[in-house]
Amino acid sequence: MLQTVIAIVASQNWSLYQTVVKNAFLHGDLKEDIYIQPPHCLFLSPTLDSKYESSLFLRKAYACCVLHLVYVDDIIITGTDSSLNTSLQQQLKDFFHMKDLGTLTYFLGSEVHNIASGVFLNQHKYAQDLISLVGLQDSSSVHTPLELNVKYHREEGDILPDPSMFRQLVGNLNYVTITQPDISFAVQQVSQLIQAPCHLHFVAIHRIIRYLLEASTHGLFFPSGSSIRLTTLCDSDWAGCPDTRRSVTGWCMFLEESLISWKSKKQDHVSKSSTEAKYRSMSTACSKVVCLRGLLAEIGFSQSHPTPLHADNTSSIQNFY
Repeated sequence: MLQTVIAIVASQNWSLYQTVVKNAFLHGDLKEDIYIQPPHCLFLSPTLDSKYESSLFLRKAYACCVLHLVYVDDIIITGTDSSLNTSLQQQLKDFFHMKDLGTLTYFLGSEVHNIASGVFLNQHKYAQDLISLVGLQDSSSVHTPLELNVKYHREEGDILPDPSMFRQLVGNLNYVTITQPDISFAVQQVSQLIQAPCHLHFVAIHRIIRYLLEASTHGLFFPSGSSIRLTTLCDSDWAGCPDTRRSVTGWCMFLEESLISWKSKKQDHVSKSSTEAKYRSMSTACSKVVCLRGLLAEIGFSQSHPTPLHADNTSSIQNFY
């Protein structure tokens, strides 16, 4: 979603503003008696119907269910008319405690650089913090996030006694893929191993992070003045997973020259041929195309022409169309 908005902003030469809702209420004391009944999937003590004296405890009680509602306090404002943007900011201030942050430069770990030819988006600071967390800032960099022609199995040597750090790093790397699609396949590979990671798998994680030593300045560029025309490319391997023999789907979507969406994901079923694997990837890509076309229509950029879907398997193309 962020990539799509910034691609449109760059193409239309709009301005980006950021405002934030002050969340001091999370740490205040409640003056009213509030009782909650958690959903069945959430187990709490002492009772199902619990009374809370602090809004912070209320937040913690529902953290796993409504985390996205509690922490969504950063807002991006853009549009064709700057006066309307200012009016919206004022209306928000009338109802909420807001803080204007001016022109958008940093949003949820992503750095936004406005230059004459467009907008550049990366996560350099976030990636550097990740490198420092692992202590690899003085290591030598590598040119690829994965070793060539290497496939990782679930059971390869001794299992890590404490997999928490491995899982944390996989989560961090998944967040880096917001602006670095070049590591998406590598992160997808190690994400399959979080249940019982081995020492060799931890080495694979370190390699991806060593790749970021030089690649942390990479990112996404959204040129100004480009058209809002959606195109899609998709592909897949065949039986790429050595444990399940499932194939991995990959697709990416562009608004003209701007990359706005991509995915590297293992398919849900075993494909009996490369044609079937490619066909599944095309089907998955089409589902995403439908969502993006609907989103673009809602914000005033309806696609007047069919969205091209590019693939490289003749049999799949003939069967698909």
